[in-house]
Amino acid sequence: MPKKPVHPPSQTAALALTTAPAALTATVMPATFPIVGLGASAGGLAALEAFFAGMPPEADPGMAFVLVQHLDPDHKSLLTELIARRTRMQVLEVTDGMLVRVNCAYIIPPNRDMAFLNGNLQLLEPAAPRGHRLPIDFLFSSLAADQHERAIGVVLSGTGSDGTLGVRAIKAEGGMVMVQTPASSEFDGMPHSALATGLVDYELPPAEMAAQLMAYVAHAFGRAPRVTHAVTPLSENALKKIFVLLRSQTGHDFSQYKPSTIYRRIERRMAVHGGASD
Repeated sequence: MPKKPVHPPSQTAALALTTAPAALTATVMPATFPIVGLGASAGGLAALEAFFAGMPPEADPGMAFVLVQHLDPDHKSLLTELIARRTRMQVLEVTDGMLVRVNCAYIIPPNRDMAFLNGNLQLLEPAAPRGHRLPIDFLFSSLAADQHERAIGVVLSGTGSDGTLGVRAIKAEGGMVMVQTPASSEFDGMPHSALATGLVDYELPPAEMAAQLMAYVAHAFGRAPRVTHAVTPLSENALKKIFVLLRSQTGHDFSQYKPSTIYRRIERRMAVHGGASD
């Protein structure tokens, strides 16, 4: 009896697996390097080429890049070949379950949604009909859940609002977000929508993004992580006063967070603004 072809699961089927036993949990450890998700739609090809052309040709970035572009489901993407001409990194079209490695770029195949799980890329059949899909949000949200503060999102040219929910998810986990300047976008719907969240760290033309991205990563992740943070009574008391002010302004009580989480978030923000944390 011939075997039936195996297809990637739909998002609905994937959600059903959340109740699977712990024995099914993957043993692959999360990546120890930043992972950059890039989302683009209409007009995004030129932006993606400019982004990778702006990377230093003589040095590896020390990151991985995962690209999602709104694609015609019936046509083969040329993105892999085009990006490979602009970077020294290995550029791969994703196959289901592919492990993300540093200094590589990964391209979504047509007619698939893509998500992270334990550092691997999972391909799924789209659950929503064409025109209603949000594959950038889907990727960014899973990237945030999987990589936390090592998640970086880049929103490029495109119509609509895809990527905006993903921006919120990445920032909620302490990650970093870049958005293409609307003036440099062929279609500015996606950049404007992402910027309207008020959560974007950098607003830049694509050709300037790579340099800023590498500077951020060098500052935020270039040093060995601290084993402990020496908290003096004075600094602890100052933090409590900051928590009081934040609670009065936002209604959110940051005093309930672990001290290590607070200090890690502070260091991420200082890296964005170029401050020293010593």
